[in-house]
Amino acid sequence: SPNIVRTWVHQHTVILGIHDSRLPFLKDGIHYLTDERGYNAIVRNSGGLGVVLDQGILNVSLIFKGKTEVSIDEAFTVMYLLISKMFEDEDVEIDTHEIVHSYCPGKYDLSINNQKFAGISQRRVRGGIAVQIYLCVEGSGSERAQLMHDFYQHALKGAQTKFAYPDIHPDCMASLETLLGREITVQDVMFKLLYAIKDLGGQLNMEPITTDEMLLYDKYYERIVERNAKMNAQIE
Repeated sequence: SPNIVRTWVHQHTVILGIHDSRLPFLKDGIHYLTDERGYNAIVRNSGGLGVVLDQGILNVSLIFKGKTEVSIDEAFTVMYLLISKMFEDEDVEIDTHEIVHSYCPGKYDLSINNQKFAGISQRRVRGGIAVQIYLCVEGSGSERAQLMHDFYQHALKGAQTKFAYPDIHPDCMASLETLLGREITVQDVMFKLLYAIKDLGGQLNMEPITTDEMLLYDKYYERIVERNAKMNAQIE
């Protein structure tokens, strides 16, 4: 496929990173998420830390295909410029810098008035670069942050670790609904995305997943299932 924009919404799931899989009391943390809060919990195959995904969160991936000269930082910048374009009519300024006390903090956190509403990650894939963002659109960003704060409380229990897990302050995160002071839905943001790409000169073609891509999907899905089965066996 050519360069791709893909969007999706997860159902009530906490996606943990590799670092999270090494938490000293991971079993207790996962039981808190699943038994007390009703979330699914899975571990992805990349670095970083846990993020909350639900029906109020829109995920967007930009996949730059082929032998691209685009660097990782340039790919981040493209995503930032796209998000800025989407909200250019709003009376807000979107900043990009690490919100230290958020969950999964990073250099390319997006915030308004120092309250994070999105995080950007990237990875090199075979034949290109993929840049992904989660946008906290609906509901309460601070409540999602409180969920992750409590997860780490259960999974760390004050233990000292070589890796510094985030000290989450829930009030440093918010949804776009809160930050813009009005109702806005995931569907609204989807339309903003499509219009922004068009305004920036992109040509949009709705193409189905190819047979080869479906085979790759099945392969990677099986890897995720196997990885999480091993993790579950270790903590049970």
